[in-house]
Amino acid sequence: MARPENDTFLRALLRQPTDYTPTWLMRQAGRYLPEYCATRKRAGSFLQLCKSPALACEVTLQPLARYPLDAAILFSDILTVPDAMGLGLYFAEGEGPRFERPLREEWEIRNLAAPDPNAHLRYVMDAVAEIRRALKNSVPLIGFSGSPFTLACYMVEGGGSEDYRTIKTMLYSRPDLLHRILDVTATAVTDYLNAQIESGAQAAMVFDTWGGMLPEWAYKEFSLAYMERVIANLKKTQDGERVPSIVFTKGGGQWLEAIAAIGVDAVGLDWTTDIGAARRRIGDRVALQGNLDPVALFASPEGIACEAKRVLDSFGQHSGNSGHVFNLGHGISQHVHPDSVTVLIDTVRQYSRGFHGAFSPPG
Repeated sequence: MARPENDTFLRALLRQPTDYTPTWLMRQAGRYLPEYCATRKRAGSFLQLCKSPALACEVTLQPLARYPLDAAILFSDILTVPDAMGLGLYFAEGEGPRFERPLREEWEIRNLAAPDPNAHLRYVMDAVAEIRRALKNSVPLIGFSGSPFTLACYMVEGGGSEDYRTIKTMLYSRPDLLHRILDVTATAVTDYLNAQIESGAQAAMVFDTWGGMLPEWAYKEFSLAYMERVIANLKKTQDGERVPSIVFTKGGGQWLEAIAAIGVDAVGLDWTTDIGAARRRIGDRVALQGNLDPVALFASPEGIACEAKRVLDSFGQHSGNSGHVFNLGHGISQHVHPDSVTVLIDTVRQYSRGFHGAFSPPG
């Protein structure tokens, strides 16, 4: 199948020339949109929303109907993979995701197996295919997964945690067991992403939400090494087109060079790293994605425009081999007003044109 009519996002990831800086937002289909809240209510629960291909398609498309975004991202949850491993995912009101059967016993860890994504996660692949059909080749579709380490955090803790004491204790006292979990989970993530690509995803993103809490040596051994394995085994082309990959480690600004070296096409940045400095460090090797502070969307329209321009100014002028995908430094807050997103996207689309080509940015 040919590239989408608007392929600006894919071109930026591959560091090809673009007319402007493309934009999508982490968690762009979410609770800040009243139409999303209505669909979620109709679904009955978040998990039922994820597991209905038709409803997942509906909410994936909602932000694109409202905003001129340059990519869609599959609506799903990173914890569908461990759920398919039999850990029993559920969502407790006010507590977030939980697992009925977290990995605590050695025999459970030894028995852990990667699921067949086309069987146990068929609903995700059906959603990907349905979304691609509904997009009608207008913009690219991003597939995603949690990183092996981030998934392992939830699988061992049984849910979110303030200090991730259980998994970090395992890391220090029984690293063999954690490596066993990560080995299986890396296989599961690779299979899952490849199945998404085969079903129609045109880019693949790995969310490493919790890798940034580790010491450097542990990050490289328990998080980065397994993401490198995933990236190495991802399908690089589908239907004759390149499928770019993105890795995002929240809190990983100190390891950008190491992340860029794992074979990924783009590195996602959180808001604590200056994108201009990141470009000087690694931008000749990979594209960069990011990195407005999500809380900046609570500013006035003038303030939002100022902060968007600050990110674009920092990245600077584009040449033939540089790439920037504008995004937030993490997911959008449910409390953001939808009109604030309009200001952001319009500002980036208009202001960034001055950075592409031979002209100076507008004042």
